[in-house]
Amino acid sequence: MPSDRPRQGKGAGLRRWLPALLLVALVAAIAWLALRGDSQPAAPALASATPPSRGPQFFGQLAGQMGPPVADERARRRQQLVETFQLADHSYCSYREGSKYPASSRPMSQNPDQAYPNRPVTEINPMRGDDRRSNPNILLQTSQSRVFLAAGESVAFSLRAVEPNGTVVPLVVTRSIAAGITLAGARPTTQVPLAFADDGGGADPVAGDGAFAAVLTPAQTGLAGFHGTIRTEVRYTAGARAGALIFDVIYSPKVPALWVGAPREAIEDGSLAFILRVDVRQAGRYVITGRIDDARGVPFALATFNEVLGPGPNEVRLVAFGKLMHDAAPALPLTLRDVDGYLLKENTDPDRELMPRLEGPLLTSRTQSLKGIADEEWTGEERQRYLTEFARDRRQAHAELAKFDPTGPMPSSSCGPVK
Repeated sequence: MPSDRPRQGKGAGLRRWLPALLLVALVAAIAWLALRGDSQPAAPALASATPPSRGPQFFGQLAGQMGPPVADERARRRQQLVETFQLADHSYCSYREGSKYPASSRPMSQNPDQAYPNRPVTEINPMRGDDRRSNPNILLQTSQSRVFLAAGESVAFSLRAVEPNGTVVPLVVTRSIAAGITLAGARPTTQVPLAFADDGGGADPVAGDGAFAAVLTPAQTGLAGFHGTIRTEVRYTAGARAGALIFDVIYSPKVPALWVGAPREAIEDGSLAFILRVDVRQAGRYVITGRIDDARGVPFALATFNEVLGPGPNEVRLVAFGKLMHDAAPALPLTLRDVDGYLLKENTDPDRELMPRLEGPLLTSRTQSLKGIADEEWTGEERQRYLTEFARDRRQAHAELAKFDPTGPMPSSSCGPVK
């Protein structure tokens, strides 16, 4: 009779391996889900280990937590409004103060570099050789009488070598050539040799003091028609070493306008005007500048004319503005001196054609008092427009601060109450 033991043994083995098979199937399912990228549900044990949520987090602060004190935030906002007002107030007040005189009549204290345009340009630098390396043991003292040179004018150059303690070092000028600087590819200009001497003649005031000087007058050389920068290259030896330096001047060979007649004065619109007559050969925009000293010789004002002139006779007014005279209180009478001018040329190099300069005192005014001299600020269209805009910004900043903190103290203005 057939026995059923083998059937019973097979069922018992299957039941014995069923837990292992289920475990393998579970692992396979998990691996398959992982390959698909599906997220696995968090295990209950891990979920229970997570601390309870305290709410969503915004910029480092958890919802439900207390923020910064309201008083601190209010103080910060008020400080911002105060600073906004102070900036607007500074813009308004500084512009008002800086524009109370017109650009054509400014205090000389604001333009100290323009006070004496005809003084020589002097420098002291270490001696340099052809290799551009400097020698601190020998100093080179140089000067040139001017930088801008009109037709018919001359320029003087000088140089002297000294030790740092002031002892003169023997110097010999071996070569000096002046030539116009031209664009690349342009035809070179004439080369003009200059004779530097230490003989007490010409541009050299003292003979034998170790200072060598020379004079260049382009109108008397082959550079008479050149318009632009003329460079003078000087080669020399000092202290048994060879050195080199350059002097540059900007030369204008044509005269666009001439001064004619004697200057005169007038009280016009509450200001003192020095009036000069010019004969314009070439029409265009002219920039003319004069210096005004007080009765003690102290530089008082820089007067500038900047207008378009037509051909023929014209008048140029260099003005000492009335309020400037009241504010600065210069010793009267005033004297006009050292006038220079040029025709402005746009989109060219050089950008100007020079008029002959008028050196030294030209006219001392008869005005001995401030009678007839106005004390009002300048009122130009551009100034009024800017003042209106700055004042509006200041009022708005003031109103925003007052609205935010009606009872708090208001910052003071540096130029009067806000209107």
